Amino acid sequence: MTIKPEEFAKSGFNFALFFANTAFDGIERLAVLNLSASRSVFEAYVSNMNALLGVKDIQSLVELQKGIAAPSIEKGVEYSRNVIAIATDAKEKITKEVESHVADTNAKVTNLVEKALASAPAGSEVAVAAVKTAIKSANEAMDGLNKVAKQAAEVAEASVSAATEATIKATTAAAPKAAAKKAA
Repeated sequence: MTIKPEEFAKSGFNFALFFANTAFDGIERLAVLNLSASRSVFEAYVSNMNALLGVKDIQSLVELQKGIAAPSIEKGVEYSRNVIAIATDAKEKITKEVESHVADTNAKVTNLVEKALASAPAGSEVAVAAVKTAIKSANEAMDGLNKVAKQAAEVAEASVSAATEATIKATTAAAPKAAAKKAA
């Protein structure tokens, strides 16, 4: 298995094309989400303004504030979750493709090195062993970096999820208390 320049160029072009298509897909999904969120915010604003115009007393205002706060927070959190899901999906697609591309290139390079080492002159066994060890060490280092990157991404996603849940709980609990203080 030899690496021809045109195959290498085609592989690189196909990878760049995949990356661009994946990025555009994510951007398109994000644009649709943003348009939907904008429409929802506008509709909620109109509805809330109509409700505020109909308030007759302080108690009605307090009840209205309670009713407005929680759905707004939930919509914001849902929007954040959707953005994270779109980004995560794109990241996973690109990660899979990069891993596949790296594995394929690595196999080709290893095969090429094996062929070159097979035709090495007599007495070069130490150099051949050193090259093989260097390739093995580079592969192990790459695997280790991939594992660390995946773990870091998982920790970051878990932290964002935990912070989001804590924010929802805190604001849901605080909204009625703040509204009650205003009424008093």
